[in-house]
Amino acid sequence: MHILILNGPNLNLLGRREPAVYGTRSFDDFLPELREAFPDLTLEYFQSNHEGELIDKLHEVGFAYAGVVLNAGGYTHTSVALADAVAAIATPVVEVHLSNLAAREDFRKVSLIGRYCVGSVAGFKLESYRLALHYFQALRPKRVGFKV
Repeated sequence: MHILILNGPNLNLLGRREPAVYGTRSFDDFLPELREAFPDLTLEYFQSNHEGELIDKLHEVGFAYAGVVLNAGGYTHTSVALADAVAAIATPVVEVHLSNLAAREDFRKVSLIGRYCVGSVAGFKLESYRLALHYFQALRPKRVGFKV
């Protein structure tokens, strides 16, 4: 099953950015661990600080891949366009956040994309991605019409 892990703005700074909130490991260091833990999933990774690039990537895979794990970063709370892109695609999306949004600033408690996702995982730092991938791994039999 092909799964896209899609990270938004500032997530390229994981491991260096606010380690008390986001942890001390980079996503690039964590990705091989995910690939080893989920050998039956083909994990593609894409990160961008640019809203349009994230939307383009969703459009590219959104009718072919079995799933998307999306950490939209700050766009979670601000981007109607990204929410519209998630709503427009057929591929199921799991929203992921490293921090517990309910324990953060009020503006972070609102997700514009969450209503269009099959579920959300938040608060477990990088392990949030692993939990989201467990959902896709449990999707058996394979979803008809999606890239396996």
